Amino acid sequence: MELKNHWLAANKVALPRLLQWVNLRPEESERTRIMFVFYTTVCVGLRWAEDSTVALFLDKYGTNLLPWMYIASAAMSAGLVFLYSWLQKIFPLRRVIVAIAPCMLMPLVLLILLRWAWQVSYLAVISVFLLRLWVDALYVVNDLNTSIVANQLFNIREIKRTYPLVSSGLLVADVISGFSLPWLVQYTTLNKIILIACIVILLGSGILFYLTHHYRAAFPETPQRLISEEQTSRERFIKSPLKRYVWQLFAFVGLLQVIGLLVDFQYLRELQSNLGDRELASFLGLFGGMLGLCELLLQWFISSRLIERMGVFFTATLLPITVGFSLPGVLVFLHLIPAIQSQSFFWGLVIVKFCDELLRYTFVMSSGPILYQPIPEAIRSRMQTLSGGTAEAIATGLTGALIFVTLLFCGRFVPVPLQKWVLVAETMLIASACLKVVWELRSRYVELLVLSVARGHLSATNVGLRFFKQGVVKALAEKGSEADKRSCIELLAQIDSQGAAEVLAPLLFKLTPDLQRQSLEVMLMAGANPAYLAAIRPLLEQPQQTNPEVFALALRYIWLAEPNPNLSLLEEYLNPRQNSLIRATAAALVLRQGTPMQKVAATQTMRRMLTHKQERERVNGVRALREAVYLQALRIYIPNLLQDESLRVRCAVLEMIAATHLEEYYSALIAALYYKSTRSTAMSALILLENEAVEMLLQLAINIYKPEIVRMYAWRTIAQIGTQEALETLWENLESSWGTTRDHILHSLLKIHKQPGITGLVDRFYESQVENLIEQELKFLGEIYAAYIDFKTLDEKENYQSSERIVIVSELLQRALLELELDVKERLLLLLRLLYSPEKMQAAAFNLRSLSVVNLARGLEILEHTVTLSSKSLLLNTLDNRPQAEKLQHLVEAKILEYENMVVSDRLHRLLMLGNLLSDWCLACCFHFAQVTRIRLTSSEILMSLRHPTGFVREAAIAYLHLVSHRVLLQILPQLQKDPHPLVAAQVKELLEKYQFKNYN
Repeated sequence: MELKNHWLAANKVALPRLLQWVNLRPEESERTRIMFVFYTTVCVGLRWAEDSTVALFLDKYGTNLLPWMYIASAAMSAGLVFLYSWLQKIFPLRRVIVAIAPCMLMPLVLLILLRWAWQVSYLAVISVFLLRLWVDALYVVNDLNTSIVANQLFNIREIKRTYPLVSSGLLVADVISGFSLPWLVQYTTLNKIILIACIVILLGSGILFYLTHHYRAAFPETPQRLISEEQTSRERFIKSPLKRYVWQLFAFVGLLQVIGLLVDFQYLRELQSNLGDRELASFLGLFGGMLGLCELLLQWFISSRLIERMGVFFTATLLPITVGFSLPGVLVFLHLIPAIQSQSFFWGLVIVKFCDELLRYTFVMSSGPILYQPIPEAIRSRMQTLSGGTAEAIATGLTGALIFVTLLFCGRFVPVPLQKWVLVAETMLIASACLKVVWELRSRYVELLVLSVARGHLSATNVGLRFFKQGVVKALAEKGSEADKRSCIELLAQIDSQGAAEVLAPLLFKLTPDLQRQSLEVMLMAGANPAYLAAIRPLLEQPQQTNPEVFALALRYIWLAEPNPNLSLLEEYLNPRQNSLIRATAAALVLRQGTPMQKVAATQTMRRMLTHKQERERVNGVRALREAVYLQALRIYIPNLLQDESLRVRCAVLEMIAATHLEEYYSALIAALYYKSTRSTAMSALILLENEAVEMLLQLAINIYKPEIVRMYAWRTIAQIGTQEALETLWENLESSWGTTRDHILHSLLKIHKQPGITGLVDRFYESQVENLIEQELKFLGEIYAAYIDFKTLDEKENYQSSERIVIVSELLQRALLELELDVKERLLLLLRLLYSPEKMQAAAFNLRSLSVVNLARGLEILEHTVTLSSKSLLLNTLDNRPQAEKLQHLVEAKILEYENMVVSDRLHRLLMLGNLLSDWCLACCFHFAQVTRIRLTSSEILMSLRHPTGFVREAAIAYLHLVSHRVLLQILPQLQKDPHPLVAAQVKELLEKYQFKNYN
């Protein structure tokens, strides 16, 4: 029994270590193991069948018919791929992938039986051709089947680690079949070996049936033809990028196939000219065995790590680079060695074939399924079937035709010694084209990942201004909803505010009053222009038919645009019978440009309006004052108007203060930020003040005793001011701030980061600063993980488990640390958005916040192909859903921080040293934990929390003092009686009554 327990204990240690060696995670091990066994079993049978049919084919035909074999194989494979795709439409995917292999074995068995039955020599020869052809088709379908199953079972991050191990099943099969085939050849015929291979393939299909049944939730039960239109319509917006991506993927797969077939043809031609029938089969077996051993070591211990570290596209380029550029070099080098000069081409092609197979069945095969992950899941398997299988089939046919034409051309026009070099040159050209396709494919890959989450948005950077204006004219002139037309005008104002008048002025008479008002406001924002007076004057000619708001705006536009306005005409609009808005506008214009007598009359008009009983009169009067150059005697009414019972009046006063730059009333703008009803108006007014408001807002934003929401809006207002001084203020305070304050500044910076012209500012001046901030956040994360681990494994010497209360408070503290981790992760994503494309970062953040493992992996993949920082691997490990101990280990290995296990009291002191970094709830939990565990805290730690702006933190500090130091608590309680927080005030009152009762007794 002891031996058994010892073995189990050793196994528990050995298994994680083994998984670490092969770069696999525990939750992925079972799926990977079953996939590996299935793929290995099928590939052993296929390799036996392939080597046997190759030997039979070369014995009967030689290499002369290889081009025709490639063409026939292409047609056969293309037909099977389309059949496979069609079956996915008719039947559920799980049934198709399980049934396809057994169904394809039936013709293979039939061909073997017919070969035995046929006595006529030419029929036997045809059967050899068909056997070789069908085995090639089996390979295509098996590879498609395996990659589709892998894409269903694993997400985009898992497949980088798992598929290299799964695909190594082919390499294990090479070793097994390679070393066993020469032994089988000695005891049986090649035809019987093919039948044995069929039985082995059936066994692999049985394993696949178990795998798909055990993980049936990963496979859709609905055929593709029954997928709802709603589901497919979700992917329509990425139709164009998806189409381009699939075509490039098609080209990449096809070009790789062409490279492989060109190398394979030259390799087989050399083998056929140097070896006999049985020698050829044995050589192929031994070659495959040795190659398989090398591939196996590379695939198990290097491939997945290299793909994770360097990326899928780096590994995808290794084959075309190696084969395309090493082929001529190896041939030339071997030709210079006298001992093997006569066989230099033979051994050169053996070496190149070795490199091609080594890279193809390790890095390329491992990378293949990953490239299909950005394709929406609803259509991924069918796209994979059509793109992968059809590309290989078409490439095979084209390569066969290319080889046939090349041999024909060389036989007539190229000298015999140079004929072999023509195919070498073609291989190099195809490899170069493949590299270019990979480069294009990389950009489409990330774009498609982003588009699978995000949607395209119209902006000034992606719309043609001239065509957009034409569209606005058409939209405003034709019939349509008023809301749509209003949106057109708003967008025009955002994109081209200066040129908006050119579009809107000729359309004024065709618009509704609301749209006329909006258009005139947009035109006034750009400044009154005399060129458009002719279009606006008719609005004043029929005052009864013109809306008062429109009339007032037109009046203001005309008198501001006129170089020498006749102000006497404005005096008739001061009549009390006129609409209040028109009257107020006329009075403001007179105050701006009139004679002293005219200004007196206008002042009287404005005084009556500002003190009128009707709200509309007061609002219109205040709004009109925004246009006055100076307020003269009207200033005395502002204090009363700021206290007006009408919200509309108060908001109008705030706008007027900013428009006229009344410095003595700027404090009213700051005060208005505290109230929800006036906040948006106050922000707009402060933004209008630009640099004048920055210092006031900064003092409010950095005051920790002000309400959090008010501080947040202060930072946002600074950001929306958008001047260079405001921008520098944000960046200066970003580096010195922590926690929620840093969050507020980051959100504010991101708002201006989206504006054209400011985006590049971050790249040029602040990239190193952002990188330093990211390292700071990672270091803080390390402290969080260290504290979490130490608190989770409470020091056994303290025997904390004896108290249920201590356990509860400890769990609360651990939960607070995990919530703090989430806050830091969000902050890291905000920092990354400053450096990289907002669309990509938004898509990544959306996926990372998802509870779905598939979405999480997609988000990490976007980051991997976007982030270029030296700390990229740390960021990916941190944002991944991994245990805290594993993340801490990565941070320690990167020397971000040093970790040593501490007793709980020391760890708590270390946490409190980071008090300004901790969240309020986490800080309160630290004091509650110190209280229940009776850990002695320093006076500075206690005083810091007693002065904390958050009530429940002060409450936790007082509760701690009540336990450890009654004397100190008695000294400070009288000072805390007037605490603004009701929780603290009630606590202080209770304690005072308690101590007074004790003293009385």
